[in-house]
Amino acid sequence: MAELRRRGLVEPVLAAIHSGRPFLGICLGLQLLFDTSYENGTHQGLGVLRGEVVCFRVPPEYSVPHMGWNQISIRRRAPVLEGINDGTYVYFVHSYYVVPQDRQVIATETDYPDPFCSMIWRDNVYATQFHPEKSQSEGLRILKNFAELR
Repeated sequence: MAELRRRGLVEPVLAAIHSGRPFLGICLGLQLLFDTSYENGTHQGLGVLRGEVVCFRVPPEYSVPHMGWNQISIRRRAPVLEGINDGTYVYFVHSYYVVPQDRQVIATETDYPDPFCSMIWRDNVYATQFHPEKSQSEGLRILKNFAELR
């Protein structure tokens, strides 16, 4: 957020979201959409969606960051998930995850070991915790679906 503010990008990002054009956030781009993050202190996000960004608290046999391939469970079939099967593997690299106040925005969840929100969708806003650009053909399908949105 500090870098977005420094570069004068907060208002253009919010204007793009509020324009109604499709918007895609990836990884940190998902986290910045929420009210508050607790990564290295307490920080205000863009506040597009209500909720917070919290660190994984996992059993010792799980590593943080959560890094590598993991499955998504589709909770709401967002248009960008057209042709993507429930249980598809995608690539993650993150230590924090979003906790939306409104669970209706959750498009996918992933277990690590407990379920966490791995993708949101509300109106024209789509955002993934995983990296579609690193997720082989399935990730490319998501990006293609996004590019074809009107």
